[in-house]
Amino acid sequence: MLEHLTTEARNPASEHLDSLTPLELVRLINEEDAKCTEAVADEAEHIAKAIEVIAHRLSHGGRLIYIGAGTSGRLGLLDAAECPPTFRSDPSQVVGIIAGGPSAMLKAVEGAEDSTTLAAEDLQKLNLSNSDVLVGIATSGRTPYVIGGMDYARSVGAYTVGLACNRESLLKSRADISIIPVVGPEVLSGSTRMKAGTATKMVLNMLTTGAMVQMGKTYGNLMVDMNASNVKLLERAKRIVSALTELASEEAATLLEACKGEVKTAITSHRLGVTAEEARVILHATNGHLRAALESMGRLNGHAANGHSTVNGHGSNGHSSNGSH
Repeated sequence: MLEHLTTEARNPASEHLDSLTPLELVRLINEEDAKCTEAVADEAEHIAKAIEVIAHRLSHGGRLIYIGAGTSGRLGLLDAAECPPTFRSDPSQVVGIIAGGPSAMLKAVEGAEDSTTLAAEDLQKLNLSNSDVLVGIATSGRTPYVIGGMDYARSVGAYTVGLACNRESLLKSRADISIIPVVGPEVLSGSTRMKAGTATKMVLNMLTTGAMVQMGKTYGNLMVDMNASNVKLLERAKRIVSALTELASEEAATLLEACKGEVKTAITSHRLGVTAEEARVILHATNGHLRAALESMGRLNGHAANGHSTVNGHGSNGHSSNGSH
């Protein structure tokens, strides 16, 4: 059966791979990698639909869960792990599961991907429910572990997304949405950590970034909901606050500290002339969307200009309600 899979076929362009110079090899791989972008672009509408569903489910208490084996599972785990520092999301909100358990992240667990029952057991441990989205990642589109996970997800009413790199995929019959970037045969035949892995990572980047943007985790292209958990990220947080408040770096750092490192809270507090706690209330009212929170003061100012007073006519720190910075 494998011989019929595009990802298992021999690539005519690399039949003499072992005879190439290092430079020729690099150029060939680069040329083949360029095909990933086009393959992913062909799936744009399906990816966009998945983003809409994921954002909606996450906004209403659901989770995004990736499941896969081998490289596919590792890529899911990687994308999930990057969400908390990038978007200040709860670690339980985006989760990765790999066949064979966490140890398979570093070392292959033989036979784990061939089980059709282990995935259901893993998902039961997570209490998968009909409020969640399960993304089954299987380059071949037929990995038994992933197929079993998708079947279980459908049995509990979870929304299912199938991500594969072969057009005729068993995942399609189990998925509410199928995302299938067909990248063609690999430079090294069957080594799907290469083009297929690259295309998979591109799609996963889009799914989480797109969903988090929809949920108000960014302002323009700035990470205003990041978790400043190390020196590099703290410096980035200060630069973002400085850029959106026009405060000097030292002042931005002081503001951030007063707002417990919350970038959106710091910006809202300064721009609207309110306390950190009041800024959190305003952000909560706009479902965490910073742009909507900042524009809310413009609406209040419009009322004030027409003779309607805002709350006390001032922000709680003594700034007038139309004195935004």
